[in-house]
Amino acid sequence: MIVRILIDVVQAYLVVLLVRIVLTWFPINPWSRLSRVVRVLGAVTDPVLVPVRRVLPPLRLGGGGAALDLSPLAVFIALEIVLSVLRRF
Repeated sequence: MIVRILIDVVQAYLVVLLVRIVLTWFPINPWSRLSRVVRVLGAVTDPVLVPVRRVLPPLRLGGGGAALDLSPLAVFIALEIVLSVLRRF
């Protein structure tokens, strides 16, 4: 039963992380209601993403200032591995 709860929590976190990733692809007006959602998603995901960013810094693209943040992908993959281990119980 505890394993099932852990699986559900990790799956819910993956959905939250995926929504945050997708929302970063769109410009969001800071005064819109959606910006509040983005802030809540950041509050939920940043405690996991920030330490990963310290180990895996953003990948600089070309000579410009653009950078690709790979920390959500790393966390996503790690959580999928955790899920596959939990599902064996």
